[in-house]
Amino acid sequence: MKRFFRNVLAVILGNLLTFSLVLLVFIGFLMFSAAGDMFKSKGPKQNSVLEITLDMPIKESSMENEFSIFAPTTGESVYFRNIIKSIENAKNDDRIEGISLKVSSFNGGSSQLSDIRDALIDFKESGKFIYSYSHNSDQAAYILNSTADSLFQNPMGMLFLQGLSGEVMFYKDFGDKYGIDFQVIRHGDYKSAVEPFMRNDLSEENREQMEFLLNGIWKEYSTEIAKLRGISLEELNTSIDSLDAFNPEKALNAKLVDKLVHERDYQKALAKRLELDIKEDESVQKVLDKHTISLANYAGTLKPNTHKDRIAVLYASGVITSGDGFSGIQSEVYKNEIRKLAENDRIKAVVLRVNSPGGSADAAEEILYELKQLRQKKPIIVSFGDLAASGGYYIAMEADSIFTSPNTITGSIGVLGMVPNIQTLMNNHGITTDIVKTNENSDFLNGIFRPMTDKGMETMTEMTENVYKIFVNHVSHARNMTFEEVDAVGGGRVWTGAQALELGLVDALGTLDDAIEAAAAKAGLENYSISSHPYRKGGIEEILNDMSMVKSEQYIQQELGEEYFKIYKDLKFMKENKGILVRMPFDIKIK
Repeated sequence: MKRFFRNVLAVILGNLLTFSLVLLVFIGFLMFSAAGDMFKSKGPKQNSVLEITLDMPIKESSMENEFSIFAPTTGESVYFRNIIKSIENAKNDDRIEGISLKVSSFNGGSSQLSDIRDALIDFKESGKFIYSYSHNSDQAAYILNSTADSLFQNPMGMLFLQGLSGEVMFYKDFGDKYGIDFQVIRHGDYKSAVEPFMRNDLSEENREQMEFLLNGIWKEYSTEIAKLRGISLEELNTSIDSLDAFNPEKALNAKLVDKLVHERDYQKALAKRLELDIKEDESVQKVLDKHTISLANYAGTLKPNTHKDRIAVLYASGVITSGDGFSGIQSEVYKNEIRKLAENDRIKAVVLRVNSPGGSADAAEEILYELKQLRQKKPIIVSFGDLAASGGYYIAMEADSIFTSPNTITGSIGVLGMVPNIQTLMNNHGITTDIVKTNENSDFLNGIFRPMTDKGMETMTEMTENVYKIFVNHVSHARNMTFEEVDAVGGGRVWTGAQALELGLVDALGTLDDAIEAAAAKAGLENYSISSHPYRKGGIEEILNDMSMVKSEQYIQQELGEEYFKIYKDLKFMKENKGILVRMPFDIKIK
């Protein structure tokens, strides 16, 4: 009996301690939020610069936030649209004289990069200045820094400017060596999502589309850099091919930078440009700090429009899956959110912001169906982010119009299926299986320990072809094209946004704001506010969920490193994604 009461008491104390910990964490979050509100920026002084670093991950919505008590986020976080709005607002803010770019790395996508670059160019064309300073900067950062009137670099710094490359990892030989048979069905010569499991090198079709894609993106970037730097495109590519950017003196001679100076000298140049009155006994840095406002702080001063009529921006970011959760585009979450948008009378139009490589065909179809019901009540304008391929393109088919960035990766109209077979691997390690079943194909898709039967392979092929036909018919109806016309640009092939426009797969090149303005015009609105959906609250629910997890992919990535984590993700994809998928090529990693 004593042991019983001792155990009960231990359980009670354990629960109390757990509750106390959770309560303390929750209170801490509340205090942190309150402190953030307390110390909000009051705005810049006269003769100030807006300092932009962009060293944080650039997110489009709250659904991309990671809530964890074990891995708290660090540094300032600014949403992509707030970056654009801050630059646009600073252009007309009399207190802001210019922008100081101190971008070393860019943690966003290609369309975000292009939109931010264009916003900076527009800012400069207003008559205000842009200065830039870097120690070391990656290629994407340089694309932004090149918009500066004067580009300063540390004498020991480097520009990692070498052009674009794409790398794909292959597993066929791995499978052959260890006894794994990747049973693959696909429609489309260009549907290369499963190619890493079928070959040990790029197919001619995949190589062709990758070259087409990379050259298209690089042409847009390099042409703009050459224009901004006042050099010919030939001169720029010659310097890049010679890796001149990695040598500060060569970078200076090639006109890739304007001055090689230490940061203190950059501060003096910036203070002089602002015409700041600095006394002999004053520190340039201290005076300059008073006339500098960070992007995050400046964004916090912008007042949102509170008009009762709203344009809803529905952010669809990540892989499309069936389920209900916080990761990616989970069908139940988005179906419920779309229904809420349809029922909300204050919302007059919807902008679907897509940033997805696709995923589950079934989940994509469910989301598209709900969007079809929504469109019967309200206009839907689609805006493509960095990636709107395969299933990401699929869910855009119920739209009044589609806007895309020139560098958006889109298309990939194709279907694939995969069922791995590890019988040989298991047998080689002395593991065998046996099965009892009621029907000839009772184990179809249920096991990975035996090859698919001829009937199973036939059925998978039929399913794949059927989904492809449905996909093409959706596109044919939405884009006013014949089945044959869609099929000719389909086959799983990937296109840039600019190429997709030429092919009739989208309606216009434009930003998210362009899509919002189009939605407002379609709804007949002159005054309106903007709301983001779905809204991820985070808080105690996700904290508790995080506490119950022994491992997370974040920690796995830290332990394995980038390259081995990529292998882990690919093999996990293979394991979890049986059946039919509308998914773009695995991981075309652009460096």
